[in-house]
Order: sequence, then structure tokens, then C-alpha cells
Amino acid sequence: MQYRRFGRTDLPMPVFSCGGMRYQYKWQDKPLSEIPEENQNNLEATIRRALEVGITHIETARGYGTSELQLGQVFPKLPRDRLIVQTKVSPKPDPQVFRQNLETSLENLQLDTIDLLGIHGINTQELIEQTVRPGGCLDVAREYQKQGRIRFIGFSTHGPTDVITQAIETGQFDYVNLHWYYINQTNWPAIQAAQKHDVGVFIISPSDKGGQLYKPPQKLVDLCAPLSPMVFNDLFCLSHPQVHTLSLGAACPSDFEEHLEVLPLLDRADEILPPILSRLEEAAIATLGETWYKTWHIGLPTPEQTPKNINIPIILWLRNLALTYDLIDYAKMRYNLLGNASHWFPGNQAKDLDSVDLTACLAHSPHADVIPELLREADQLLGGAEVKRLSQS
Repeated sequence: MQYRRFGRTDLPMPVFSCGGMRYQYKWQDKPLSEIPEENQNNLEATIRRALEVGITHIETARGYGTSELQLGQVFPKLPRDRLIVQTKVSPKPDPQVFRQNLETSLENLQLDTIDLLGIHGINTQELIEQTVRPGGCLDVAREYQKQGRIRFIGFSTHGPTDVITQAIETGQFDYVNLHWYYINQTNWPAIQAAQKHDVGVFIISPSDKGGQLYKPPQKLVDLCAPLSPMVFNDLFCLSHPQVHTLSLGAACPSDFEEHLEVLPLLDRADEILPPILSRLEEAAIATLGETWYKTWHIGLPTPEQTPKNINIPIILWLRNLALTYDLIDYAKMRYNLLGNASHWFPGNQAKDLDSVDLTACLAHSPHADVIPELLREADQLLGGAEVKRLSQS
């Protein structure tokens, strides 16, 4: 395993972290007596395998159902000094509700101190305010920090880049959990802001939200050769020293193995990546056309600026991925989440376009004349049964 300094925390963070949202029994809280022995044994085996390969950072959240409770049965059996433990608690308008949820997390984990507390899901301006205002959730977290029960405080986010950057620039956070990987590099300015403020950078879900790379389409397999798409994406992310760790949402002990293949390649990233990156770009240009590939994102409105809150940037991005890399299953999954995920994945699908006028909101796009038809095409290609966030299922 390789380790990187996790920003101003100075923690030696492994380049892979063990995310705790896929091996738990249920997405809802359940008493320990209802958790099957087989499930608990698998979770413990997964944590022990993580430590065997040097993955010392175990990450979970209050919102991950039974995950914290189940981990709390494992942590007392392990050497505490080998663990970096993170949980995450969502901000609330009433900071006392946040306090109660934080107490539940600490009780579940059965640890005197957790290393990292993430304010979970700072996705909007309103949630920044709920967190950092005087007397808000961050002040509650600081009380626990002063008591020695929390070492460092950060935040996780699925929000837009400007919101992430604003939260970083408050100077109140030691680290950030955010999305950034090959197919979605939008948040690079936020990572640069994190570097400027010496904030640790944790990449959320690079293999799942990064393209469901555990079941890649053959076209993507061919373009990423001789690496698998998953190993390519890991290497791409970790070739940037501003990135400190990637979350691996392991469901069983064997889920780490393919990721470990990247470790001996890290020193050769400058040699290995350029041919693959060139092929991926050439495929995009051949499929989409060079002008669209380089300028499709310019001048697009946010969902809030668009009639019926249609998320035009996301829909066009998903269309690009489906057509270019055959990431159709991934694009369908994300498209059908629109309208069902609130601020975690905001905006709506491109349904009933005949009833809206997009002229004003597309005024700054060089492709305003063709985008409505492309949105119709995307809806026909990707539309289907609605998808819910995992925590809602």
C-alpha cells in the first residue's frame, strides 16, 4: 500500500479507503439481533482483508443504515492505532437533531474517538449555512472535537463545484469527500481550492459513479487496454498528487483485489496513461465530432435556470457517455435517478419538451439550435423506470 499526507490533518492516508455503504445488512437502522450472522461475518472479513493489504481508513455514515452498528462490533477486536475511522452525519436545520444523530453514530461505533467526522452532503448554499452559521451544526461538532471525541472535521458533497469551493474557502474544514474521476472532471477547480487550503481530498465512488467499472462495456475495455477500465480510472485519479485517497465500496473481501493492481503502476503513470487517454479522446471525437466534444458544455444553464428544472448539462453528459463508450447501463441508471434524488442529484429528465421553451436559458450556448433535439434523443435512449438512491431502497 502507498500512503499520502491527508492535507492538514497530517494523517498517513492509504491511497485506497474502505467505504462502508455496500457490505451492511440494511439501509435502515435495525437492532443487532436482526442482523444475520453470515452478513456480519462477511463485513468483518472485509475489514480484516482491508487491513491485511494496508487499507487503514474505514469510512461509513449515519445514513448507511446498519453499517455503523455492525462496524462497532468489529472495531474493538482490532488494533486502534492501525485504524483511521471516519463517519458522516448530515446537517440539520435544528443543530440539536444533528447532535442526537452524532451521539448515535459514536455510540454505534464503540470508539472513544473517531479520527474524521464528515458533515454529510453539503450540496447547497442552504446546507453550508446550516453547517457554519453561529450555533449551527459545525459548532456542535467543535464541542465534541474539544472533548477529544473527534480529531478532524471535513465534509462530503455531491454538490456543484461552486458550492464545494465555497465550503472549502470558509477555512472551516480539514478535508473534503467529493466526486472526480475520468468521466467527470468538473470538480477539478474544487480540488485545486483544497490544495490551496491544505485540505485532504477523498474521492467518492470512483468505480460505481465513475462508470460502473466493475461491469464495463467491451468498447471501454478495448479502449483502456492493457489496463482494465477500473485500474485505468484508479491510475488516472492517483496520478494527480492533489488526490489523496479513492473510496472502494467493498461488498466482500475479494473486492479489493483488482484495485491493488494499480499500486505497482503508480510510478509509471506518465508512461502508461497517455496512449489510453489519447484513444479515449479519439473515440469521443470520432463519435461526437470535435466541435461538440470540445464545446458542448459551454453556456449551459443550471436546473434552477431551466424550465421544469431540466438538468441539461447532466443529460447531455450522459448522452455523450452512452454514445462514445457504450456506457448505456450507467447512463440509464443516472438518468432515471433525475427527479428522485433531491439535492443529491438535482434536476429533472427531458420529458415533455414540447411544453417548454428553452430559448432563453440556452442563449449563451453555441449549440442552442440542436440541444432540444439532442435532449429528446437522450430521453428516448435512456428513459425508463425511475431509480431511487440506494438509501431510499
